[in-house]
Amino acid sequence: MTAAPVTVVSHPLVQHKLSLMRDRQTPTAEFRRLLREIALLLGYEVTRHLPIALRRIETPIQPMAAPFIEGKKLVVVPILRAGLGLAEGLLDLVPSARVGHIGLYRDPKTLEAVEYFCKLPDDIAERQAIVTDPMLATAHSAIAALHVMKRKGCRRLQFLALLAAPEGIAAFTAAHPDVPVTVAAIDERLNDHAYIIPGLGDAGDRLFGTK
Repeated sequence: MTAAPVTVVSHPLVQHKLSLMRDRQTPTAEFRRLLREIALLLGYEVTRHLPIALRRIETPIQPMAAPFIEGKKLVVVPILRAGLGLAEGLLDLVPSARVGHIGLYRDPKTLEAVEYFCKLPDDIAERQAIVTDPMLATAHSAIAALHVMKRKGCRRLQFLALLAAPEGIAAFTAAHPDVPVTVAAIDERLNDHAYIIPGLGDAGDRLFGTK
């Protein structure tokens, strides 16, 4: 199977805001605001192929066949906890979207993802879902989350991250070649502790001020 596309959104506004987020001097409140703003901008790209159907309406001038998003509402599924920051920006863009949650933590010894929580809409199999996590490093959490989604019957899936490492991209596309990936940047590599280099540190800690 040919791997789904990996899209890097190189828009100047996205890159400018990302640079501000990388700066270690950027405070928590500003980091949180920037992540939400970038998520909204990335959302334009990740929702580019939502299906459209025409519906008759009347403008103040005359009737017309106007385009509307077709089908059941989108589902945004953040991987807890850092994925919440991206989800908020997507909800600014699509306020009517449903929201699911997947809780995973990384085993410090094996670096493998361990699931501890999952709550999704009952009809997730009938909806398009965007799974969010700011960092695609080893990709263990992202891969595990997508396995959960597929076990629940969801087949229309996309993955949205802020930063990715080449190692994470390779692992994710090998495990889920059918799932498109959208990111703001692909960085140089992972270090010995599986952090993205140059990266921006631990996105969850910086988002919630826990370090």
